[in-house]
Amino acid sequence: MSEQPHKSTEQPPAPESTVTEPVVAAPRTRQPRPSWVNTLIITIASLLLAFIVAAVVMVFSDAEVAATWAYFFAQPGDALAASWDKIASTFYAMYVGSMGSWVAITNTTAEAAPLICAGLGVAVAFRAGLFNIGAQGQAMLGALSAAFLGFSVKGLPLFLHLPLVILVGILAGAIWGGIVGLIKARTGAHEVILTIMMNYIAGSLLAFLMLQPLFQAPGRVDPISPVLEWTATMPRIDGTRLHLGFILALLAALLVWWLLERTKFGIHLKAVGLNPNAAATAGASVPVITMLSMSLAGALAGLGGVQMVTAPELLTGFPPQMTGTIIGTLGFDAITVALLGRSRPLGVVFAGLLFGALKASRRTMVTMAGTPDRLTDLIQALIVLFVAAPAFVVWVLPFLKERKAKRVVAESRKVAAA
Repeated sequence: MSEQPHKSTEQPPAPESTVTEPVVAAPRTRQPRPSWVNTLIITIASLLLAFIVAAVVMVFSDAEVAATWAYFFAQPGDALAASWDKIASTFYAMYVGSMGSWVAITNTTAEAAPLICAGLGVAVAFRAGLFNIGAQGQAMLGALSAAFLGFSVKGLPLFLHLPLVILVGILAGAIWGGIVGLIKARTGAHEVILTIMMNYIAGSLLAFLMLQPLFQAPGRVDPISPVLEWTATMPRIDGTRLHLGFILALLAALLVWWLLERTKFGIHLKAVGLNPNAAATAGASVPVITMLSMSLAGALAGLGGVQMVTAPELLTGFPPQMTGTIIGTLGFDAITVALLGRSRPLGVVFAGLLFGALKASRRTMVTMAGTPDRLTDLIQALIVLFVAAPAFVVWVLPFLKERKAKRVVAESRKVAAA
């Protein structure tokens, strides 16, 4: 018998499946915006909101324009046209007064120079975790010291007299700010209370000295000093108000940037501002940083005061004189400049130019648009209000809020499977 072939019970291997699993696309996640971009967006939005609210106020503060809104529903075109004319004429007058000509631009730089210097002083203190309300008093002492040397010292050439005046004014501001830093470092007293009290002392000292014969102009009994020597005033371009002080303000901003970003002192200063205890553990001397920070802040504010008293005020270049009110509200305006500039040197420069433009346009607002020059003060106050409350700006303009990335894993699987 022939043998039957043996049949294998093993099944052949199944062919490999050619069907592949659907590839699920990786979910797309939106990268968060850098912090400086968010800050820039909110700052610009704050400026726009401030100007919008100011426009509403200027419309309803004008009796003639406000009267057209009484019959808005009968003739809406009258109210809208009158309002637009008022807003357009006011902002055009602001442009003409601040940037409409070369002379207007130099007016802006002249107004901005002391604001930049004093704003840098407030910003340095902010970066160190200190709230310097005392820029007003520091500027007063700087201006008073500079003015005294400016009209009492005679016979020195420009290249000696002007640097001496500037250095003494800076030193006076540094001493006035350093006193606050020393008291805070030694006793722990709050710098806000100290600087407010120092402002009162500086104001009283200024008022007292300006009534003394040594500080009064010959034949005058009111608080006005003799005319400063020409060698103690800021050189300027004839027919304009562009003077050396604006260059000094830019150099001061560059110096502050270098100190904060490129030196060990700047690193320690920012560390103390973020966390004094951690900075002390890392080896930074918190009392020394506090004293040096307030001295530097006072020096910069003192430089702002020097510029107020040594810069020729009129286009004719008439020599300046020290008065009891020449500082104005420089120290308090410096706080708004530092806030708008986010305590960054470059931001302070741009903020100072903006506020300088507002101040330079006061006269044209009155003469060309019939708008009170106090509107610029309102705009500054509104800018501070919105800049200091970024959460409120985001609430008013919710589209500024950065949306969080959504997970789309499940949706992508469904699409791939289909």
